[in-house]
Amino acid sequence: MIRRTSKAWLYLLPALLFLGFFMVYPLFDVFVYSVEEGYNSASQTYFGTGLYNYSYVLHDPYFLQAVKNTFIIVIITVPLSTAFALAISLALSSVKKLKELYQTVFFLPYVTNTLAVGLVFMILFKKTAYTDGMVNLLIQLFGGKSVDFIDGPYWAKMFVMCFYTIWVVMPFKILILTSALASVNQDYYNAARVDATPKWRIFTRITLPMISPMIFYLIITGFIGAFKAYSDEVALFGTDLNAAGMNTIVGYVYDMLYGNSGGYPSYASAAAVLLFAIVLTITCINLLVSGRNVRT
Repeated sequence: MIRRTSKAWLYLLPALLFLGFFMVYPLFDVFVYSVEEGYNSASQTYFGTGLYNYSYVLHDPYFLQAVKNTFIIVIITVPLSTAFALAISLALSSVKKLKELYQTVFFLPYVTNTLAVGLVFMILFKKTAYTDGMVNLLIQLFGGKSVDFIDGPYWAKMFVMCFYTIWVVMPFKILILTSALASVNQDYYNAARVDATPKWRIFTRITLPMISPMIFYLIITGFIGAFKAYSDEVALFGTDLNAAGMNTIVGYVYDMLYGNSGGYPSYASAAAVLLFAIVLTITCINLLVSGRNVRT
């Protein structure tokens, strides 16, 4: 038995070394940097340890704005994208002809470069000296006033950001939910039809419980992915997200390292640790909720 256990650990050793070097050590290093006060990246020196870096970050208006933006994106996009993906997956599951074609069409945005999609969205929504953009032309066609969604008011920029995020993440969710729906045992549906069960009751009593593990999986990964948002914002609003008022926590970390206000790895590390704590807390809450509500 001991020999078999040793052999198993030997097989796992390459993966453990990889995870330790590229994940555990960097995480430990970030914690160390976050408590080093006055760290100088050029001389690799600091004058003390403490919680000043956390205090600075938590009082930085740019960080507070980034936290606000990130939470708005998370709260809006995760539920909506999951709900829309579920509705589209149910519709695709009921289609008989050209089902594979429709699935491919809905999956295309997932394999398209996000920066390219972001540039297309910017062109559609941005007002220029030559045109108001296609979206504004449609708004004017129905009697509304044009809005500068890229350089205009905060609510307009946030609307575009959430719309774009939902568009980008939905294809993957549609793929997962379509597969989950296809795996549901048809005997349950046949028995429900024999009993003349209403469709809404079939959905709430059979479909939702059977695919609940996949739904909670998408919610948890959706929260984690939304908290890591950065490239989407760059695609729409450029690299100076602080000036646009659309920075995220990950963007703030990047700016502290390499941006115009860069060169402060201690502040960046403190912000990264705070992001880690937020994501870990929300993930644990989701796991507790899913443990009570997910059918196993």
